[in-house]
Amino acid sequence: MRTLVHLSDLHFGRVDKAILQPLIDRIKAIGPDVIVISGDLTQRARSAEFIEARKFLDELPSPQIVVPGNHDVPLYNLFDRFFRALDRYRKHITEDLSPFHADEEIAVLGINTARSLTIKEGRINARQIAEIKARMCGLAPEVTKIVVTHHPFDLPENSPHGVVGRARQAMVAIAGCGVDVILSGHLHLSHTGHSAERFDVGGHSSLIIQAGTATSTRGRGEQNAFNVIRIDGKMIRIERNFWQPEGSLFGIAGTEQFEETTRGWVRAA
Repeated sequence: MRTLVHLSDLHFGRVDKAILQPLIDRIKAIGPDVIVISGDLTQRARSAEFIEARKFLDELPSPQIVVPGNHDVPLYNLFDRFFRALDRYRKHITEDLSPFHADEEIAVLGINTARSLTIKEGRINARQIAEIKARMCGLAPEVTKIVVTHHPFDLPENSPHGVVGRARQAMVAIAGCGVDVILSGHLHLSHTGHSAERFDVGGHSSLIIQAGTATSTRGRGEQNAFNVIRIDGKMIRIERNFWQPEGSLFGIAGTEQFEETTRGWVRAA
């Protein structure tokens, strides 16, 4: 079995500092095999914010798969936005914009969807789609394949956001390689969907798992939250951990369980 902790939308520069240490303690107690952080480590891509984010990451276990979000691209400085978009991210967080971790049970690939030309939304390009194929298509069928992006492939009902640009082209590759799970953020809401409900790409269905904001004060009607994802062969269990102010701790507030069938991943009875 493998255990992943899925964090998103940290937004250092606008965090609730009172929950940082309880979050670190909770993650250490879980003892994950991999930590995934699906973007927006900072609020305005300032050096001081990245330094704070780096200190937070250093407190967490490794390995870590981290991708940037749209807030990690400078907004107001147009020169930095278009010519040095992720320089501070690369300096303080990681040079690797396509991080990859694999063992005999799981493979996790991060894809950068943040772009200078868009303020909020993101895109996947042809090179990144080719990388998904190169990394994922040759893996053994028993390996659970996971792709991480900041921008989502699915949306809760009535969401004002859009899905990531070129989502359908990417889903063709994702389906062709048998990717099992897509982890994303951006929405500040916890949500689980199925790719087959939005994309008709040959009958394959991936789980699309959104994480809420782990540490930001920019909640959208939901307490700070993160996901624990437990993968045991053909079973996946998602544990939603929410901040509980009355106890000053993170605790499990809901679970979902899915099993792999010939129809793809379906909710277990």
